[in-house]
Amino acid sequence: MGLGKIARTFAADLQLSDDAVLYGAASRDLTKAKAFSKHHQSIKYYGSYKELAMDPDIDVIYVATPHPFHVENTLLCLEHGKAVLCEKPMGMDAREVKMMIDKAKSKQLFLMEGMWTRFIPATEKLLELIDEDAIGEVLFIRADFGFKGDGNPASRIYNKQLGGGSLLDIGIYPIYLSLLTLGIPKEINAMARMTETGVDSYCAMLFGYENSARAILESTVEADTPIEAYIYGKMGHIQLHSRFHHSQKISLFKDGQHTEVIKIPYTGNGYVHEIEEVNRCLYNGYTESKKLPHAISLELIKLMDRVKEQIGLFYGNL
Repeated sequence: MGLGKIARTFAADLQLSDDAVLYGAASRDLTKAKAFSKHHQSIKYYGSYKELAMDPDIDVIYVATPHPFHVENTLLCLEHGKAVLCEKPMGMDAREVKMMIDKAKSKQLFLMEGMWTRFIPATEKLLELIDEDAIGEVLFIRADFGFKGDGNPASRIYNKQLGGGSLLDIGIYPIYLSLLTLGIPKEINAMARMTETGVDSYCAMLFGYENSARAILESTVEADTPIEAYIYGKMGHIQLHSRFHHSQKISLFKDGQHTEVIKIPYTGNGYVHEIEEVNRCLYNGYTESKKLPHAISLELIKLMDRVKEQIGLFYGNL
């Protein structure tokens, strides 16, 4: 549902799954849906989202529309009895995400946020190393995500009506990593630089935790940044090489010495791991993933709401 760039990447990876088939593709533009269907070999295509949601042969729908439409599209799918994988951020704010979760629970249907980072093999390895106490207690983390946008105020990145800005689009990745490794912060300090269209082009965040741990996070559409992450512990640190949110290489340092390089390639474009988690959950009758439960998606959007408030980023009633 929604046939932009990310949908094309996702559809390519879906071909790598032995347990699922791309049955239908929907766009509000029938010509676009037909072209997408032909390229990615879907069985059907539709000129409206409702047609897709109503098709009895569809089991689960991937919602890949722009951020502000996620809640409307997801609720449509759930209302028609379809499981949903909704691209991140799941909603524009905590109110929307809670609505989606509540609907899924009332319908006893599967719902998961499309945070592919959680299922990338390197992320799994990072969590394993932390659990094994490989670097000791985590003291602080650093993570950045930046690219140089085209500056076109009408494009999705800068358009407020399309949920533009660095925070929602890419700042979500450093924030998610902090949530995954350190949990919910007690204190948040954030500042940003805003565009003429009223969205953030740069956002810097400092999170503080009960145990005095810290997270230093950045997102920007003003410049290309390393897109790396460092997790520092009492006995060493871990580097997630670029791009950290779908890394294929981890470096482990102990006592200041580079002790190990771990190469962990992902399959395809990296989305197949997320796809297989959805398949696994559906086959087992789960309504949420244990690796990425509803509670985490809700906490993630709450953190972003807190940052938005601090930097004066308001989307209003889109």
